[in-house]
Amino acid sequence: MDLINIFFTQILKVFSDGVFGISLGNLSIIFLSIILSLLIRSAVAKIIVNKVKKLVSKTGNKVDDKLFEALLPPFKLLPIVIVFLAITLYFDIESTLGIYFKKINNTLSTIFVFWLIHQALIPFSDLFKRLEKILSKGLVLWIIKSLKYLIIFLGIVAVLEVWGIKIGPVIAGLGLFGVAVALGAQDLFKNLISGIMILLEKRFQIGDVISVPGHTEGTVEHIGFRSTLIRKFNSTPITIPNYIFAEAPILNYTNRNYRRINWTIGLEYNSTLSQIKTFTETISSYLKGNDNFMVDDNYKSFVRIDKFNDSSIDILVICFTSTKDWDKYLKIKEELAIKIKENVENIGLNFAFPSQSIYIEKTEDS
Repeated sequence: MDLINIFFTQILKVFSDGVFGISLGNLSIIFLSIILSLLIRSAVAKIIVNKVKKLVSKTGNKVDDKLFEALLPPFKLLPIVIVFLAITLYFDIESTLGIYFKKINNTLSTIFVFWLIHQALIPFSDLFKRLEKILSKGLVLWIIKSLKYLIIFLGIVAVLEVWGIKIGPVIAGLGLFGVAVALGAQDLFKNLISGIMILLEKRFQIGDVISVPGHTEGTVEHIGFRSTLIRKFNSTPITIPNYIFAEAPILNYTNRNYRRINWTIGLEYNSTLSQIKTFTETISSYLKGNDNFMVDDNYKSFVRIDKFNDSSIDILVICFTSTKDWDKYLKIKEELAIKIKENVENIGLNFAFPSQSIYIEKTEDS
């Protein structure tokens, strides 16, 4: 009988003492609370966001609407934070397990705060885009991305501090490691510096059509820390290391003011001088009197006899369209081609084509 009593006494002692000073009953409550918080976290987050969203929807400001949509993921962590906060307040935090629960609670709270700040940058990034008038679009994207990385870094530092890990010695150790890495990653830093110079000098921006001689030409889609993504005109993407742009001349077609038309019109040699003058004067007047073309002291138009070719009298037509949009440029160029064709027909001229004349000399015997 005494043996049975001792056995039950030991069981009750284990149940009451539990693990690390917390009874098994309390551990069960903690375990069930954590499971419950995991199950209801999505629902709680949606309830909180929807309640607040109804209030901010009356303001008519789209920024706060996007803000609370972006805050939905971190709000899912809130029930877990509350559960661990309740655990640290309810149980003896001086016990071994209680100290760990306190650190876990501080860690989750720190992650929650920095996660909120990180997500808040998503809607507020629209405000940063207003700086695109002063800075380039790519540089603004870099600033936003750098702020996000900075918040993540500060969050990691804060979590390490909670667990008693001093960040100073870690950074010093990483510094020595970084020197070794830098020696083997010179191209990486060269690309990074070149990327920064691209954005600061505004040589090109996202959406610009550029040509990199010897490499490719197309539309800039992304300027990264190491490389730049260009979409070729056949829709094929190509990635070019940033240091290439520091060493090669870049043609930025988007930055030009107007598009130029440079044609050579070949007329037959049987054209009269009067016909040629009428043609050149008519086309010149058309260019000067049409709003589709830019004609001033800086952008002049020319319709002149250029040279006497082997099979034609060449008329040089040089002008600038008043737009740099590709679609409008093609339409204006087509209208000019139709105008030239109409004038050639109306004046009685003919377009020349490569030809040869063979003369057979008659002899006395033939």
